[in-house]
Amino acid sequence: MSDTPLSLRDWLLTDTPESRRQAAWGRLYRLWRDFRGNGLAMAGLITVILLIVLSLAAPLLATHDPATQNLANRLAKPSAAHWLGTDELGRDVYSRLLFGGRVTLGMVVAVVLLVAPLGLVIGCVAGYVGGAADRILMRVTDVFLAFPRLILALAFVAAIKPGVTSAIAAIALTAWPPYARLARAETLTIRNTDYIAAVRITGASGLRIILRHVVPMCIGSLVVRVTLDMSSIILTAAALGFLGMGAQPPSPEWGSMIATARRFILEQWWVPTIPGIAIFVASLAFNLLGDGLRDVLDPKQR
Repeated sequence: MSDTPLSLRDWLLTDTPESRRQAAWGRLYRLWRDFRGNGLAMAGLITVILLIVLSLAAPLLATHDPATQNLANRLAKPSAAHWLGTDELGRDVYSRLLFGGRVTLGMVVAVVLLVAPLGLVIGCVAGYVGGAADRILMRVTDVFLAFPRLILALAFVAAIKPGVTSAIAAIALTAWPPYARLARAETLTIRNTDYIAAVRITGASGLRIILRHVVPMCIGSLVVRVTLDMSSIILTAAALGFLGMGAQPPSPEWGSMIATARRFILEQWWVPTIPGIAIFVASLAFNLLGDGLRDVLDPKQR
């Protein structure tokens, strides 16, 4: 037997892993290799990372204070002093775009962190326990699914008060039902498998089975759905901002930037168009990323 040490790539791709850790890393590497072969998915991933980096580094990259007004220089064309021009109050559009990304993308991240675990837990409990619990949880889910997301979000924000926190809560309350439905469907196919029966025979409690065995099996599908849904969450957040229900002035937010500048779309077209392009690019990037993850993580697509 050769004592030559394996390279990292050979260690990851071996057909006979020596530990669970090696097997897990090998699977992740194979998934990454498959994902990397999808050019559109890689373009989406790079764009998403770039948007996040630009938003986080906004204080370093911005050329002006996003809230500083200069009425003498309002609606200026793009120039060396103002790379993307100025808005109706003379504020630098480029700087507001960077800081607006922090608000819009921050809302998306906050919504996902709220709804993904909630929908996953509700769906797994309903699918595994069944019976009355399943019927009650799914009927509640159906109630939320019966209303259009934007209309329901508007109703929630109007009932509280306009603002970023209210918009996040409203979108979260309307976004969790699809995740619960997906997790329930996955759980129904998992709960009667042989390995779940074997775990049940060992005396494991229902809670332990759900948390340690059912939930991990549902995460792959949930990640794909969340990534694909991020584009619709961005559009909903921008729509709330456009309607004055999201971030409030003078806080920059892509939807509110379009709303305040829409009356200048014919003469000073760059003012409302630039944040619109940002929304389009972010939505497209998340869609491309989600499609790539679906191709990699969904066994039916492989």
